Amino acid sequence: MDPIELEIFKSLFIYVAEEMGVTLRRTAFSPNIKERRDYSCAIYNEEGLLVAQGDHMPVHLGSMPMAVRRVVRSIPMKKGDVVILNDPFEGGTHLPDITMITAVFLDNADGTPFFYVASRAHHSDIGGIAPGSMALTREIYQEGLRIPAVKLVEEGKWNEPLLNLILSNVRTPSEREGDLTAQLSANRVGEKRLLEMVRKYGKEKIAEAMSALIDYTANMVQKRLEQIPDGTYKALDFLDDDGISPDPIPIQVAIQKKGKSVLIDFNGSSHQVEGNLNAVFSITHSAVAYVLRALLPEEVPANAGILSSVQLIAPSGTVVNAIYPASVAGGNVETSQRIVDVLLKALHQAIPELIPAASSGTMNNLSFGGLHYESAESFTYYETIGGGMGGGPLGDGDSAVQTHMTNSLNTPIEAMEYNLPIRVKRYAIRAGSGGKGEKKGGDGIIREIEFLQPMTVSILSDRRKFAPYGLLGGEDGKPGENILISQGQEIRLPSKKVFSVQKGDCLRIETPGGGGWGMKK
Repeated sequence: MDPIELEIFKSLFIYVAEEMGVTLRRTAFSPNIKERRDYSCAIYNEEGLLVAQGDHMPVHLGSMPMAVRRVVRSIPMKKGDVVILNDPFEGGTHLPDITMITAVFLDNADGTPFFYVASRAHHSDIGGIAPGSMALTREIYQEGLRIPAVKLVEEGKWNEPLLNLILSNVRTPSEREGDLTAQLSANRVGEKRLLEMVRKYGKEKIAEAMSALIDYTANMVQKRLEQIPDGTYKALDFLDDDGISPDPIPIQVAIQKKGKSVLIDFNGSSHQVEGNLNAVFSITHSAVAYVLRALLPEEVPANAGILSSVQLIAPSGTVVNAIYPASVAGGNVETSQRIVDVLLKALHQAIPELIPAASSGTMNNLSFGGLHYESAESFTYYETIGGGMGGGPLGDGDSAVQTHMTNSLNTPIEAMEYNLPIRVKRYAIRAGSGGKGEKKGGDGIIREIEFLQPMTVSILSDRRKFAPYGLLGGEDGKPGENILISQGQEIRLPSKKVFSVQKGDCLRIETPGGGGWGMKK
């Protein structure tokens, strides 16, 4: 296509995904989606290949397309059908992430979908053994309700028995129904905008533009790979532990670069563990896609062309390709971060002048819930807490931000205190936690919460034992800390724990700083 025309279509496709995201955010019920923006929206071609995704959650970049392709291959869809799934072993990530897929039909003779639109949102409870569905678990059955690919809407009508089944297995059914309805609204906006584009430009032109855009990204990836020296680059990094065994969990990678292609091999990584840090293949796929995307110019769109030149080996039964019935809640949020860290560490050997030091390397997941004493209604809450960004060739690392596989915002204190029986006592930058260097690492965050009634709390974090690494002589960032303050005593908590709190107890989470880059002159 003409380059100018292709750029116009690129912007149009991305706009559709972005408008879907705006609709989802504005109509959602939960602070997790409305305030933190823990969601992604995207559009796909008739084969289920990713065409455009909004600037939402990187962890969804390479994983949501697997769910879409699963539906395209196995579920015949009619006009008005909407399919949902959250099964990590069918293209999902972890159970709180519910994917909703809508087929977009034109008046074509064979009656098959011409596009697909999809939204994925993290729901703040999907059942399981603890509020927030992000607890320390040993198998998938403990983590919540597992939904295979199934139609939630059939020819425009809600599947009421299925909806009732879902709502009967969660702690906050009204909020879940509101968030599901918000996802449906987002998909309808995407469907409407694509049909408007077809009426204006014709379906042949739209199909041509989608194909050309994927080819363009694939071509840009090849050109970028050509600039990386041929060779084999290896790296090793560790997760602290799985919360059940104290043993560290190694993740190892070998990147074999040759010409315009690359082989990424995770042999040597830990066998899948008893705890919930197991990542399914879609997560590893997504982390690889993110790292490649980060090497490209900003104007190159993220789509199915990203991994066209990549061969990925993730041995089955390991923490980077877990098999059923492994628990996987932390694989999406913690192991994904360490996969990125180890990939960048390996690439540093090839292009040291371009790769930054490690960022905080954890999403610092916090969830809690119980029965609200005033209203007698169940409540649940989930958030991720930012940390320090690694210093790098572009400058010092930013402080108090989400990095790499997460792009969510913080939950405002006002929203937390209005909706929940808690008080935020301190919310500050953790000064001095970033590693020193020519380009210093960003500082982490201190978040201290007082609980105003008894409830159950879950912490799922990492980088409490293994600090974010510095590069080129830069110092490591400081590891994080989790501290419970109860009856005047400070109790140091492990990185992963489920526990009960009483009225007046305080939890202080201090997140890791980023690593420093280069020796300080």
